[in-house]
Amino acid sequence: MAETARYGTWPSPIEAQDVCHKPVRLTDDVFVDPITGTVYHTEGRPSEGGRNAIVFTETGREVMRKHWDARSRVHEYGGAPASAYDGIVYFSNVPDNRVYAVGRSEDPQPITPVNDAHRFAKLAIHPTHPHLIVAILEDHTKSAPTQVVNSVVLINSRTQTVTTLVSGADFYSGPSFSPDGTHIAWEQWSNPDMSWEGGQIYVASVLASDSALTLSDTTLVGGVAGAVSATYPLWASNDVLIYTCDESGYQNPWKYTVSARTAAPVLEEPVDVDFSLPRWYLGWEFSAPLDLDAGKVLYAAVRDGRSYLYVLSLADGEAEELECPYVNILVLKRVRDNVVVFKAESVDKPEAIVLCTLDEDLTPTFKELTGGFALPLSPSMISEAKSFTLKNPANDGPLHVLYYPPTNSNYQGIQGEKPPCIVNAHGGPTTHVSQGFKWEVQFFTSRGFAWIDVNYSGSCGFGREYIERLNGQWGVIDVQDCIHAMKSLSAAPHPLIDRRRSIIRGRSAGGYLALSACCHPKERKTFAAATAMYGAADMRGLVKGMHKFQLHHVQRLVGGSPEEIPQVYKERSPLHNLGNVGKLGFPPLLIMQGSADPIVPASQAQAMVEAVKTQGGRVEYRLFEGELHGWRKTKTIELAIEQELAFYQEVLGLSNIDDELEEGLPLYSANRLD
Repeated sequence: MAETARYGTWPSPIEAQDVCHKPVRLTDDVFVDPITGTVYHTEGRPSEGGRNAIVFTETGREVMRKHWDARSRVHEYGGAPASAYDGIVYFSNVPDNRVYAVGRSEDPQPITPVNDAHRFAKLAIHPTHPHLIVAILEDHTKSAPTQVVNSVVLINSRTQTVTTLVSGADFYSGPSFSPDGTHIAWEQWSNPDMSWEGGQIYVASVLASDSALTLSDTTLVGGVAGAVSATYPLWASNDVLIYTCDESGYQNPWKYTVSARTAAPVLEEPVDVDFSLPRWYLGWEFSAPLDLDAGKVLYAAVRDGRSYLYVLSLADGEAEELECPYVNILVLKRVRDNVVVFKAESVDKPEAIVLCTLDEDLTPTFKELTGGFALPLSPSMISEAKSFTLKNPANDGPLHVLYYPPTNSNYQGIQGEKPPCIVNAHGGPTTHVSQGFKWEVQFFTSRGFAWIDVNYSGSCGFGREYIERLNGQWGVIDVQDCIHAMKSLSAAPHPLIDRRRSIIRGRSAGGYLALSACCHPKERKTFAAATAMYGAADMRGLVKGMHKFQLHHVQRLVGGSPEEIPQVYKERSPLHNLGNVGKLGFPPLLIMQGSADPIVPASQAQAMVEAVKTQGGRVEYRLFEGELHGWRKTKTIELAIEQELAFYQEVLGLSNIDDELEEGLPLYSANRLD
């Protein structure tokens, strides 16, 4: 029999250490040795200062010792730091930014010269001359964002030399060789575009010698700057390159035939499905050939915000959906014919590296190589997302949200009481939040909180038009979306939560959204409290210090440069919109920040804290020494979520609820933001 207790006060078996997955966290990097078929992945180690380790996926054994950190900071967000070929693993070591090679029994050896200003990622090994490796190079010799130089380079591992192959664009991604090594494809784009706004795919012929590669006959395959995005090139055979293109408004699969020099969509008619997501992270891949005869390709496509597996026939354009228990798939890699590995999340289990094998009838079987629960947790303790498509009041278009009810088999709420709710705004902002199992969500729902994930305007996975809603409206329409989502799920026909006890929180762009919601002149009392983790408070300052990758993106989201629209930057900056908040006119704030954050500097958080205090508002502040833009260390992850919980319980009057009930005090009072 479940015990009756106030929502938000339930004891839970999920502790703070479970949120950081105890000793390890899977990253979004999975790679396969094409010769041996060995599967590798990288793991974040919060208990080891947040370093990334390379692991043999099927055995769990680490490739090299603890002081190595396999990460890249290309585009600041990194990804794709490692590749493997014939038993040799090549990886970027972030402490010195050099690329190393490690064999079966030797220590890693450097294959690039000493140069702290060089960053490498997305290593592509030539199939017949494996000592020749193509990579993305980001050169920070001149550190000003406008002077950082990106290019595609050749690394000769024998001579430890680096030479430029392709240059001139602002950004590059996805270099890959055809199986026979006679062609290479890559993606590039230039400011003010992001890859999902105007990425272009190129193919070139390759002449390989023992010491060099020569490119010729470079051809633009797809994409139009500023108008059409072509992205994620991948060879399906020696003659066929596949990629995705949003000419229809959604990222649909296309193919380029080298011998015919023609490009065409794979499907006979376009579909409202995204077969790829914006390339925030260089390790993401959404397709893998099931054979190398240009026959069939497996895609992890996104429809209505969740992943589905499709087998596409390149010959006739047919697409067959597979039964699949996973709702979020970010990295697909071919292992051998009809065998693919990927990282995935399901609704009721933590993320895992999954081996997918298809039989002759294309029936899949799935084997989880990693993952599982770090503690005993029954299905009755797990809150599963319920998807809602609301009507957006700003444009009558759809608004996509996920609702997680409070769930704990040992407890039930008091009759007539609605649960307090945490409204979560994801980062990016051009990303999306999936329905996959997340320890952070379960930490709160198992204690009696409801949780709403808002895929606000600008989120991906719903087509290009949905993404472009945010252009010029950052800090406005996304805030309205979060407020509307909360209000909609607190009243008929969805009276699920208590709007008086709703809290908004977010990281990065979500942290900025949370601050903006609190500072909105008409809406600042909508939420009972707010938590901002490394969220910008001053938009002019954000642009001034923004890295190259996102500098123009931020200006497009705001609507122009600070010089062009200074008043808009002021209006969109929480720091400059506090006004005379008073103690009751502004919700309590919790601000958490990394001291070494290169994207949103700690000075922004500190300025916001001082301004709120000056205006008489309540603010709690936690600065985590050495942390960057996101928590990597065990102690940080644990302290952050523990402080967040304590803050909510105290602000909502849940920390001393037993005493109040004994004294017969009302649940809400003036100092609790009724």
